[in-house]
Amino acid sequence: MKNNKDTIIHKYFIEKLKPVEIAKELNISKSAVTQVLQKDKRYKKEKIKRITKNKKNHNEMTKKYMKHKREEIKRKKDKDTIDLKNMHNQATAELSKKRRITNIAYRNWNKSAFTYNSKRKGYEFRKELGRSYDVPKFIKVEV
Repeated sequence: MKNNKDTIIHKYFIEKLKPVEIAKELNISKSAVTQVLQKDKRYKKEKIKRITKNKKNHNEMTKKYMKHKREEIKRKKDKDTIDLKNMHNQATAELSKKRRITNIAYRNWNKSAFTYNSKRKGYEFRKELGRSYDVPKFIKVEV
């Protein structure tokens, strides 16, 4: 037992192993390891030091994780912004041409102004919005 005691103390204080690791190595219970360590006067200081170190490591890992998450969200937001700008540019190009825009192109550009009527198999302009003469009342969809 004396030899085990010295080995346990050496592995804990010098090699900085955890009591569970020491117990596995020596094939004894964790509580036996802890009992030996608690009798040593350096144990409380070492335990507090390890707890402090673990808290510090945990905080650093949490900061890294949060930084990574924020960057991921920013990349997604940037991608969404680029997609929205591209859609806007495409719509601007379609609408700024001198020729007349097709009804389907107008509907695709302004989806919220139309509702689908399954009986008539097409899109109807929403009456509550108020329609000018050049906006189609109904757009037939061919299947």
